[in-house]
Order: sequence, then C-alpha cells, then structure tokens
Amino acid sequence: MATVAFIGLGNMGGPMAANLVKAGMTVTVFDLNPAAVTALTDQGALSAKTACGAAAAADFVITMLPAGKHVRSLYLGDDDNKGLLDVVSKHALLIDCSTIDADSARLVGAKACEKGIEFMDAPVSGGTAGAAAGSLTFICGGSDSAYQQAQTVLTVMGGNIFHAGAVGAGQIAKICNNMLLSVLMVGTSESLQLGLDNGLDPKVLSDIMKVSSGGNWTLEKYNPCPDVMENVPSSKDYQGGFMVDLMVKDLGLSQEAAVASNSSTPMGSLARSLYVNHARQGNGRRDFSSIFEQFSKKK
Repeated sequence: MATVAFIGLGNMGGPMAANLVKAGMTVTVFDLNPAAVTALTDQGALSAKTACGAAAAADFVITMLPAGKHVRSLYLGDDDNKGLLDVVSKHALLIDCSTIDADSARLVGAKACEKGIEFMDAPVSGGTAGAAAGSLTFICGGSDSAYQQAQTVLTVMGGNIFHAGAVGAGQIAKICNNMLLSVLMVGTSESLQLGLDNGLDPKVLSDIMKVSSGGNWTLEKYNPCPDVMENVPSSKDYQGGFMVDLMVKDLGLSQEAAVASNSSTPMGSLARSLYVNHARQGNGRRDFSSIFEQFSKKK
C-alpha cells in the first residue's frame, strides 16, 4: 500500500487526507496548526514534526497550500531551510493541489526535473463537500507518466481527473474555471434578487431556471439565496465552503494570466471588482455565495 505525506490540512486538505487514511494508506501529515494534525491522527494518520520529515520516505507527497509563495518556499527551501526537493526520494511523485500562479508551478516543476523527480500541479474543484465525499475534480499538469502514477491517490480523493497538459496547465485550467464560476455566481445572485424584488418565490424561480436556458451549477448545487437549498453555505449564514478571500485570490490570478496572454476578460475583471468590494466590507472569510447580499435589500 502506498505511503503518502500530506502537507496542508485546511478546509480542503484535511478531508482529502482523511479519505486517504480511510482507504488504508499509510499517511503522514504536517500542518502549522496542531489541531488540524490531531484531527487526522485521531483518524489513524501519522504525524511528523516538520514537512520535510513527513515527506522524506513517502511514495507520494501531496501539498495543499494558500499561495504560490508558500509552494515555492516549501519545495525549494531557502538559505535557512531545506526544501522538499532536497529530501524526497527519487521515486516519489510530488503533487501540489494548491491553486497558485502557473509560473510558480512551472518553476517548482523545472527544479524537480533537474533533480530527476516528478512533479505535477493538480488543483481541485468541488469545494469542501467534494473534499469530504471524495468526489473532487482534479485538473492535472505534468508528464504522462506522472499523471498515470497519480491515479493511485487521486482516484481515492476525486471522481473526475483530467490531464490538462504540461506542468502549469492545471493551474491555468483551474483559474479559467473559477473565473467562470464567479461570473455565474454573480449573475445567478442578481437574477434571483430581481425575482424576489418582483414578488417571486426564489425556490420556484430557481426550479424554473435550473431546467431552462439559464441553468447552471450554482443553481443546481450551490444556490446563493438563503433557505432555497439545504446543506449549502447560503442556508448556514454563508459559513463553510469557499471563502471570498480565496475567490479574490483566484480572480487575481486569472487577471494576471489575462494580462500575460493579452486576453480580453471583461466579465472576469468585473467579477473581481465585485468580490474585492465584498471582501472589503468584512466578508472575506464568508463563503463566496454571500455575494448575493450585494444585491439584496437586506444588506
């Protein structure tokens, strides 16, 4: 059975690692938050005092970190600390599931290649519910051999696994997806509020739009209007799920990529402005579907 090091046990990483433990794999975890580590060791994971200690003897190293600077620091190290590339086995597969800029992924991938180590970026889609259910979508960038090798662990944590291209391609595909998601969430929110303002029941309106030409994932799986759908953040005061701050980060990455490729993304740019404004109003740690409140008369 595979040995796995899992580094980064936040809202996504924690349940992803738990699914590997449930599958019977030997999982060694590390996080700067001791409570997150304890939550996994209580389920049968092992713990390490350092990230390098967790990764040194692993067949697979999986990381889930906040931003590109954290990924670069962890894998490449600095003048004071070794990076994962200095300690992992040559046969290990390194899989970064963070959503970061493609250039950071490419840099780590190039440095890993110089050492004869396989690295793959594999950002995820599906939210905390998907992480807990083991139904995430993995969007992979790396070699064909890395992609095939990764199936051992990714199929335990996800239901859809795509090979987008070389290292960095996973990140580009992910930010394209999240840019579209943000646009859909804003459009769905303003449409539902328009119905409310004109006396419609938002649940009835949602049911109509779901099977009409306006149907989309936010209506089907993640309705932003409170009390329309059970077990989604909008019905829990927008707690849990995918934070506004993280959506702002991803939309920033999409706009950086758009500038680099001279792409026209007016809807993505507007969505970023709306989410930045929403975050500045104190909503950064709430779920991104709380953008609905920007259109509500109850703000």
